[in-house]
Amino acid sequence: MLTSALAGFAASAVLIIAIGAQNAFVLRQGLRREHVLPVVLTCAFSDLALICAGIAGLGAVINAQPGLVTAIRWVGAAFLLGYAALAARRALRPQRLETTGQAPATLRATLLTCLALTYLNPHVYLDTVLLLGSVAQQHPHRWLFGIGAATASLLWFVALGAGAHRLAPLLARPSAWRVLDGLIATVMTALGITLIVQA
Repeated sequence: MLTSALAGFAASAVLIIAIGAQNAFVLRQGLRREHVLPVVLTCAFSDLALICAGIAGLGAVINAQPGLVTAIRWVGAAFLLGYAALAARRALRPQRLETTGQAPATLRATLLTCLALTYLNPHVYLDTVLLLGSVAQQHPHRWLFGIGAATASLLWFVALGAGAHRLAPLLARPSAWRVLDGLIATVMTALGITLIVQA
Protein backbone atom coordinates (compact mmCIF):
# COMPACT_ATOMS: atom_id res chain seq x y z
CA MET A 1 0.00 0.00 0.00
CA LEU A 2 2.77 2.41 0.93
CA THR A 3 4.58 1.54 -2.30
CA SER A 4 1.60 2.68 -4.38
CA ALA A 5 1.32 5.97 -2.47
CA LEU A 6 5.05 6.65 -2.81
CA ALA A 7 4.96 5.78 -6.51
CA GLY A 8 2.10 8.24 -7.01
CA PHE A 9 3.97 10.91 -5.07
CA ALA A 10 7.13 10.43 -7.15
CA ALA A 11 5.32 10.31 -10.50
CA SER A 12 3.34 13.47 -9.74
CA ALA A 13 6.37 15.31 -8.36
CA VAL A 14 8.43 14.64 -11.48
CA LEU A 15 5.65 15.84 -13.78
CA ILE A 16 4.50 18.86 -11.81
CA ILE A 17 7.94 20.34 -11.14
CA ALA A 18 8.27 21.15 -14.84
CA ILE A 19 7.94 24.94 -15.12
CA GLY A 20 4.97 25.44 -17.37
CA ALA A 21 2.41 28.23 -17.60
CA GLN A 22 0.61 27.25 -14.37
CA ASN A 23 3.77 26.98 -12.26
CA ALA A 24 5.16 30.22 -13.66
CA PHE A 25 1.88 31.92 -12.69
CA VAL A 26 2.10 30.58 -9.11
CA LEU A 27 5.71 31.75 -8.98
CA ARG A 28 4.72 35.22 -10.13
CA GLN A 29 1.96 35.43 -7.54
CA GLY A 30 4.35 34.29 -4.85
CA LEU A 31 6.99 36.79 -5.88
CA ARG A 32 4.37 39.57 -5.89
CA ARG A 33 2.80 38.22 -2.64
CA GLU A 34 -0.62 38.60 -4.21
CA HIS A 35 -3.54 36.19 -3.56
CA VAL A 36 -1.05 33.37 -2.97
CA LEU A 37 -3.21 31.07 -0.80
CA PRO A 38 -6.29 31.10 -3.11
CA VAL A 39 -4.06 30.42 -6.12
CA VAL A 40 -2.25 27.55 -4.39
CA LEU A 41 -5.53 25.97 -3.26
CA THR A 42 -7.09 26.37 -6.72
CA CYS A 43 -4.15 24.62 -8.37
CA ALA A 44 -3.96 21.84 -5.78
CA PHE A 45 -7.70 21.05 -5.79
CA SER A 46 -7.77 21.17 -9.59
CA ASP A 47 -4.99 18.59 -9.72
CA LEU A 48 -6.82 16.43 -7.16
CA ALA A 49 -10.01 16.50 -9.26
CA LEU A 50 -8.17 15.70 -12.48
CA ILE A 51 -6.13 12.90 -10.90
CA CYS A 52 -9.31 11.33 -9.49
CA ALA A 53 -11.02 11.63 -12.86
CA GLY A 54 -8.06 9.94 -14.52
CA ILE A 55 -8.00 7.05 -12.06
CA ALA A 56 -11.77 6.54 -12.06
CA GLY A 57 -12.37 7.05 -15.78
CA LEU A 58 -9.39 5.23 -17.16
CA GLY A 59 -10.07 2.16 -15.03
CA ALA A 60 -13.28 1.40 -16.92
CA VAL A 61 -11.82 2.29 -20.31
CA ILE A 62 -8.70 0.18 -19.86
CA ASN A 63 -10.66 -2.81 -18.60
CA ALA A 64 -12.80 -2.64 -21.74
CA GLN A 65 -9.94 -1.94 -24.18
CA PRO A 66 -6.50 -2.82 -22.76
CA GLY A 67 -4.86 -1.78 -26.04
CA LEU A 68 -5.47 1.83 -25.11
CA VAL A 69 -2.65 1.66 -22.56
CA THR A 70 -0.13 1.44 -25.39
CA ALA A 71 -1.70 4.39 -27.20
CA ILE A 72 -1.71 6.45 -24.00
CA ARG A 73 1.96 5.67 -23.45
CA TRP A 74 2.83 6.82 -26.97
CA VAL A 75 0.86 10.04 -26.51
CA GLY A 76 2.49 10.61 -23.14
CA ALA A 77 5.94 9.96 -24.57
CA ALA A 78 5.34 12.41 -27.42
CA PHE A 79 4.19 15.08 -24.97
CA LEU A 80 7.13 14.54 -22.61
CA LEU A 81 9.69 14.64 -25.41
CA GLY A 82 8.03 17.74 -26.87
CA TYR A 83 8.09 19.44 -23.49
CA ALA A 84 11.73 18.42 -23.07
CA ALA A 85 12.54 20.09 -26.39
CA LEU A 86 10.80 23.30 -25.28
CA ALA A 87 12.67 23.26 -21.96
CA ALA A 88 15.97 22.69 -23.76
CA ARG A 89 15.19 25.61 -26.06
CA ARG A 90 14.47 27.83 -23.04
CA ALA A 91 17.73 26.68 -21.46
CA LEU A 92 19.64 27.85 -24.53
CA ARG A 93 17.90 31.25 -24.39
CA PRO A 94 17.08 31.87 -20.73
CA GLN A 95 15.11 34.89 -19.55
CA ARG A 96 14.36 36.27 -16.11
CA LEU A 97 10.87 36.03 -14.63
CA GLU A 98 9.36 39.53 -14.73
CA THR A 99 7.10 40.53 -11.82
CA THR A 100 7.56 44.28 -11.56
CA GLY A 101 5.74 47.06 -13.37
CA GLN A 102 2.35 45.36 -13.15
CA ALA A 103 -0.72 46.77 -11.41
CA PRO A 104 -2.25 44.68 -8.58
CA ALA A 105 -4.90 42.26 -9.84
CA THR A 106 -8.24 41.55 -8.14
CA LEU A 107 -8.83 38.15 -6.55
CA ARG A 108 -11.52 37.37 -9.16
CA ALA A 109 -9.23 38.19 -12.08
CA THR A 110 -6.38 36.25 -10.51
CA LEU A 111 -8.48 33.11 -9.96
CA LEU A 112 -9.97 33.30 -13.47
CA THR A 113 -6.46 33.46 -14.89
CA CYS A 114 -5.40 30.54 -12.71
CA LEU A 115 -8.38 28.44 -13.82
CA ALA A 116 -7.77 29.27 -17.47
CA LEU A 117 -4.10 28.28 -17.23
CA THR A 118 -5.18 25.03 -15.59
CA TYR A 119 -8.20 23.86 -17.57
CA LEU A 120 -7.52 25.38 -20.99
CA ASN A 121 -4.06 23.82 -21.11
CA PRO A 122 -4.16 20.46 -22.93
CA HIS A 123 -0.96 19.40 -21.16
CA VAL A 124 -2.74 19.20 -17.82
CA TYR A 125 -5.03 16.50 -19.18
CA LEU A 126 -2.12 14.53 -20.59
CA ASP A 127 -0.28 14.79 -17.26
CA THR A 128 -2.97 14.21 -14.67
CA VAL A 129 -5.82 12.46 -16.46
CA LEU A 130 -4.07 10.29 -19.04
CA LEU A 131 -0.50 9.80 -17.84
CA LEU A 132 -1.01 9.56 -14.06
CA GLY A 133 -4.32 7.78 -14.62
CA SER A 134 -2.72 5.10 -16.78
CA VAL A 135 0.24 4.61 -14.43
CA ALA A 136 -2.17 4.27 -11.48
CA GLN A 137 -3.88 1.33 -13.21
CA GLN A 138 -0.64 -0.65 -12.92
CA HIS A 139 -0.72 -0.47 -9.11
CA PRO A 140 -2.85 -2.73 -6.92
CA HIS A 141 -3.88 0.24 -4.77
CA ARG A 142 -4.62 2.81 -7.45
CA TRP A 143 -6.48 5.22 -5.15
CA LEU A 144 -3.51 5.30 -2.77
CA PHE A 145 -1.41 6.09 -5.84
CA GLY A 146 -3.81 8.99 -6.46
CA ILE A 147 -3.53 10.20 -2.86
CA GLY A 148 0.26 10.17 -3.17
CA ALA A 149 0.07 12.08 -6.46
CA ALA A 150 -2.33 14.68 -5.05
CA THR A 151 -0.14 15.10 -1.95
CA ALA A 152 2.90 15.83 -4.12
CA SER A 153 0.86 18.41 -6.04
CA LEU A 154 -0.32 20.14 -2.86
CA LEU A 155 3.17 20.24 -1.31
CA TRP A 156 4.68 21.57 -4.54
CA PHE A 157 2.21 24.42 -4.93
CA VAL A 158 2.52 25.36 -1.24
CA ALA A 159 6.32 25.39 -1.51
CA LEU A 160 6.20 27.31 -4.77
CA GLY A 161 3.79 29.96 -3.52
CA ALA A 162 5.17 30.35 -0.01
CA GLY A 163 8.84 30.17 -0.92
CA ALA A 164 8.80 32.21 -4.13
CA HIS A 165 9.74 35.53 -2.51
CA ARG A 166 12.85 33.88 -1.05
CA LEU A 167 13.86 32.81 -4.56
CA ALA A 168 13.47 36.31 -6.01
CA PRO A 169 17.21 37.16 -6.04
CA LEU A 170 18.04 33.81 -7.64
CA LEU A 171 15.25 33.89 -10.23
CA ALA A 172 16.29 37.38 -11.30
CA ARG A 173 19.29 35.75 -12.99
CA PRO A 174 18.78 34.09 -16.39
CA SER A 175 21.49 31.54 -15.52
CA ALA A 176 19.23 30.09 -12.78
CA TRP A 177 16.50 29.46 -15.36
CA ARG A 178 19.07 27.88 -17.68
CA VAL A 179 19.96 25.31 -15.01
CA LEU A 180 16.33 24.68 -14.05
CA ASP A 181 15.14 24.25 -17.64
CA GLY A 182 18.15 22.05 -18.37
CA LEU A 183 17.18 19.73 -15.52
CA ILE A 184 13.55 19.70 -16.69
CA ALA A 185 14.63 18.77 -20.22
CA THR A 186 16.77 15.91 -18.91
CA VAL A 187 14.05 14.45 -16.66
CA MET A 188 11.33 14.77 -19.30
CA THR A 189 13.52 13.08 -21.92
CA ALA A 190 14.24 10.18 -19.55
CA LEU A 191 10.52 9.75 -18.78
CA GLY A 192 9.58 9.89 -22.46
CA ILE A 193 12.15 7.25 -23.39
CA THR A 194 10.93 5.05 -20.53
CA LEU A 195 7.35 5.21 -21.82
CA ILE A 196 8.50 4.36 -25.37
CA VAL A 197 10.41 1.32 -24.10
CA GLN A 198 7.37 0.18 -22.09
CA ALA A 199 5.07 0.65 -25.09
